Amino acid sequence: MNSSSPDFGSIDSSSTIGFIGLGLMGQSIALRLAASGYRLCVWNRESDRYGPLKTAGAVIADSPREVALACDVVCLCVLDAAAVEEVAFGEHGLLPETNRLRLIIDFSTVQPDDTRSFARRAARASCAWIDSPVSGGPDAAQRGELTLMLGGPQDAVRRAMPLLAHLGSRISHVGDTGKGQEMKVLNQALVGTTFVMLAEALALARRLGLPLEAVPRCLEGGFADSAGLQRVWPRMAAEGFDPPTGRAGQMLKDLKNVDAVRSSTGVALPLLEAALEQYRRYVDSAGPEVETVSISRLYSAFPDAMP
Repeated sequence: MNSSSPDFGSIDSSSTIGFIGLGLMGQSIALRLAASGYRLCVWNRESDRYGPLKTAGAVIADSPREVALACDVVCLCVLDAAAVEEVAFGEHGLLPETNRLRLIIDFSTVQPDDTRSFARRAARASCAWIDSPVSGGPDAAQRGELTLMLGGPQDAVRRAMPLLAHLGSRISHVGDTGKGQEMKVLNQALVGTTFVMLAEALALARRLGLPLEAVPRCLEGGFADSAGLQRVWPRMAAEGFDPPTGRAGQMLKDLKNVDAVRSSTGVALPLLEAALEQYRRYVDSAGPEVETVSISRLYSAFPDAMP
C-alpha cells in the first residue's frame, strides 16, 4: 500500500493548505504555518477558535468538504479517531467526493490500526495519508520546534517535508502507515508516567519540607534529570497551570490508547497501568478540561492517592 502515492508536487509556500482542528495544539501549528508564508483554509467545530487565524489571513470554510475543494493538501489535528472519521469520511467530510485532495497529514494522536484503516480508505480516493503525531506542546509548535513522528509512503513524506520542516526541529520518518502512531504510543507512555511520577515526587518533597524550587537545580545532570523535571516540576510546584498547554482528559485518552496497544501485544506494563488509573481518578474528580500537569493536585486532594 505504501510503495506509491498520488501524484502531487512539493508543498511550498505558494500552496494553499487546508487545516482542520484548532484546539490548543492545532491552532498553534496552523499559526506557525501562516507565519511561514502558507495560505490557509481552515475549519473547526467551535467557531470561537477562528479569531487568531482570521487575523493571520486564513480563509474560513463552512465544512471540511469546502476545505478539500480548495486544497490539494489538508492537515488534521483533532481529538480522537472518531473526530478523524467524521472530518475525513463523514457526510460533509474531506473524502471521497472531491477529486482535488491528494494528501492528508494527520497530526492527531489515534490508534495505529485506525490510522491504517483511514489510509486504506483515503487511497481508494487517490489520496495519500501521513500519520504525523507530534510532541512538544503549543509553545514548541509556535517556535517550529516540535518533534514529529511520521508514518506513510516515502514519496508522500518527501514531498511534504518542506511544510513539515517549518514545524519540527526533530522529524523522523519511522516506517509505513501507522508507525508514527506506534512511536507516539511510546512517547505518551513515557510522558504520562513521567507526569505522575513528578507529581508523586513533589508530594514527597512537600512532606519532607524540601525547598521545591531547588529540586531541578540540585538534580540537574544526574540520572533523575529530564525535560520533565526542568520544565514541568516548576509549574507543578508553583501551581502555574494557566494558560494551559494541554488537557488532562486528552492525556487520559492517550494513555487509554497506549493501554489498548499494550493489551494487544500481551505485554504487562504495571507502571503504565498505575499512571492510567491516576489520570482516570483525576479526570473523574476535576474534569477533562484541567491542565495536564495539574495531576499534581490529585496528591494534595487525596494524600493516599496511590492504589
